Amino acid sequence: MSKNTQTNLQPLDEFIEEQYGLPGTPRREAFERGYEAFRVGALIQQARREKGMTQEELAEKCGTHKGYISKIENDLQEVRISTLQKIVEVGLGGHLELSIKL
Repeated sequence: MSKNTQTNLQPLDEFIEEQYGLPGTPRREAFERGYEAFRVGALIQQARREKGMTQEELAEKCGTHKGYISKIENDLQEVRISTLQKIVEVGLGGHLELSIKL
């Protein structure tokens, strides 16, 4: 990486604040909600790949369709907590943990 390129980098937190505002502002809150939805799909995709499974194999184990798994992984479909739990526990053999932060 050239020295000039390094000087143009900024920490992710600063970039997000610059683009979406301070935490607690409506625009930032919308960004945070969107990020969390994206993150769920990315985590499922990562776990599935680590297990060496295809979307079709995961869907079959969960009793759903490949297209549904694809939509969740690509943030095109919201997923109910009960369905997410089934995907994680039955399909991936894992354990779903949720937390609430106030």
